[in-house]
Amino acid sequence: MEQPKDKRTKAYKEWVKAQKEAESVGLGDVVEKVTKATGVKKAVDTVFDAMGKDCGCADRKKKLNKIRLPWGVVNCFTEDQYNWWTKFREENPAQITHLQREEIRRITITLFARDIGKPKCCMEQHINRINKVYEKYQ
Repeated sequence: MEQPKDKRTKAYKEWVKAQKEAESVGLGDVVEKVTKATGVKKAVDTVFDAMGKDCGCADRKKKLNKIRLPWGVVNCFTEDQYNWWTKFREENPAQITHLQREEIRRITITLFARDIGKPKCCMEQHINRINKVYEKYQ
């Protein structure tokens, strides 16, 4: 799905939600998704809010996200990402723009459930990993 330009639209809000759901960067994100889905997070938040204390979930999540996920799961491209990557490969740019770097980051998050952060240089390793997945589609 391509990012809608108008941030006031329902399509933009759905796009943001889909991006956030796709961004599991570490064990902390996985734990948070499980606790939300099971209702544990809501119960914990309710109890700690009543006591006026912080449960420490944000700090715990941050620490757990430093742990690399033990599984090598490779997810699928979205249709828009697959089409974008096809065009990107055909163009084969010598210089990669900031917007291209951001899209490579989003694709990496989708495929490998790992956020590479704000990429500034050294995109070759990420491009090669994405190409391996792309070539399996062929």
